[in-house]
Amino acid sequence: MLKWLLTTLLALIVFSAAMPWLARRFGVGNIPGDMRFKVRGREYMLPLASTLLLTAVAWLIGRIL
Repeated sequence: MLKWLLTTLLALIVFSAAMPWLARRFGVGNIPGDMRFKVRGREYMLPLASTLLLTAVAWLIGRIL
């Protein structure tokens, strides 16, 4: 359980940093469950649904290989 929590947290951090590029290139970040909010004029994105989706895809690839 702890491994999955740490893996999901790490994926969330990585995808949050890569979100501007992923949004332009693949449209990631527009899935229901992804949150965007502004604080003091700066926009923050919290891609929860995209992270779970991409983690599931990575898990499936890992199971196939």
